[in-house]
Amino acid sequence: MSAPCLGEKGFFQNDKLFFVKVNFENMMIKNSPNGQPILHAGAPLLQAGAAMIMIHGRGASAESILMLAEEFKQPDFAYLAPQAADGTWYPNRFLVPTASNEPWLSSALAVVGDLIEQVIKAGIPAERLMLLGFSQGACLALEYAARNAQRYGGVIGLSGGLIGADDEPRRDNGNFSDTPIFLGCSDVDFHIPKERVEHAAETLKALGANVTMRLYRNMDHTVNHDEVKFIRSMMALVGNPAGPVGERE
Repeated sequence: MSAPCLGEKGFFQNDKLFFVKVNFENMMIKNSPNGQPILHAGAPLLQAGAAMIMIHGRGASAESILMLAEEFKQPDFAYLAPQAADGTWYPNRFLVPTASNEPWLSSALAVVGDLIEQVIKAGIPAERLMLLGFSQGACLALEYAARNAQRYGGVIGLSGGLIGADDEPRRDNGNFSDTPIFLGCSDVDFHIPKERVEHAAETLKALGANVTMRLYRNMDHTVNHDEVKFIRSMMALVGNPAGPVGERE
């Protein structure tokens, strides 16, 4: 069913993204196959030329991450954002052994996988599907992509890295086939050591991704205007070049 939702609209001040309250009347609420609430904004999924799955950070909400869509200005995209139970995808830091975040991590990865399956069943191929996450959501998006590498429209990790301890064996699988991946983070982020962003970049490159990494000097744990501009350019290459498509069955 549809419901007007109180959200936050982003604006930039001193190159940092802030939010104010705004109503989104076109936001839809539905449930995933595993019962997680999914918020949908932008183009209807059956008419969209492309889709972006947006994954929120710890203590945040699907509603808040969806507000970034206002900054992207891509009307042909459907935006889908799952909501984590109690606002958290897994309980511990992403730097610890993955076993300490189970079974929550496996459940969170399944939420992403289920949502990707829904998008593909709606007629949008993986080549027109983008994954985006911020903070804990970025870690989840990158981890899912590395474990399920294929040609995606793009993968975006904003202030995040791959999940697991430094000496833990990876569980990566597949090949990205030159998928564009953007990693943006502060060089002094307390939550995300820059070495883990660099590690993610090298790991994803080894899986066949076309990785762009930008570390921003003394930036807070936030999203900046340069990141939004770069993401917008990625999306422009993924969106339907032939214009809106008719409703798919």
